[in-house]
Amino acid sequence: MSTTQVPPSGTTPTAQEPMVRARGVHKVFGHTHVLKGVDLEVARGSVTVVLGPSGSGKSTLLRCINELEQITAGSIHVDGELMGYRLDAKGVLHRLHPKVIARQRSRIGMVFQRFHLFPHLTALQNVMEAPVQVRGLSRAAARERALELLSRVGLADRVDHYPAQLSGGQQQRVAIARALAMDPELMLFDEPTSALDPELVGEVLAVMRDLARDGMTMVVVTHEIGFAREVADHVVFMDDGVIVAEGPPSEVLDNPAEPRLQEFLSHVL
Repeated sequence: MSTTQVPPSGTTPTAQEPMVRARGVHKVFGHTHVLKGVDLEVARGSVTVVLGPSGSGKSTLLRCINELEQITAGSIHVDGELMGYRLDAKGVLHRLHPKVIARQRSRIGMVFQRFHLFPHLTALQNVMEAPVQVRGLSRAAARERALELLSRVGLADRVDHYPAQLSGGQQQRVAIARALAMDPELMLFDEPTSALDPELVGEVLAVMRDLARDGMTMVVVTHEIGFAREVADHVVFMDDGVIVAEGPPSEVLDNPAEPRLQEFLSHVL
């Protein structure tokens, strides 16, 4: 399967244009067809929660949005920009240079299940690293911004602690601050609480609620149904590489029509 022609990305995105627009997205790993023609729109300033059983393609979809995985077919636009490719005058797609893709990726924050913090750096240094190394920010400016972000996620008293000195919830909050340090237009969360002890989940969800209140566009893969019901503007249910159901939480979670969704919710609620 090869990547096919996509609509032109246009020029300047409008306020009405979605932050994320995926069209006919396929992803194949060897003989495994993980995404099977996914269409998705994420409105600006909204929170989209993606639910589904293990192996349904949820995390792969996030990684494709962020260009951590190259799609096999279809197209993904973020903020009106075609991700990973340019379209020439004849409608032929050309893969972008890795440096250009890295620039596209820098506009998107991503928080993973595992925290992926640098163990030899303090919380403050972890948050400062990318703005200094990638964006060329001065260390003084990066430090000021990092202190502000660590305070925002409730870790002002842990800035000089190394990851091994922090709880799992604290490490995940450092990871969120690190992603925010790049001033992203979009935040992706890949099951950010699944590796945490139950008593630590709430502190991470609280930070995410705060981001939602501030209007950050977010796509969240999670099994936290309570969070989806409370915070999401749009809920997507995936199964076997396709979107089976989507809509507002009241419709998808409280009045599910699809039998597969009903079965899933019966196991997680």
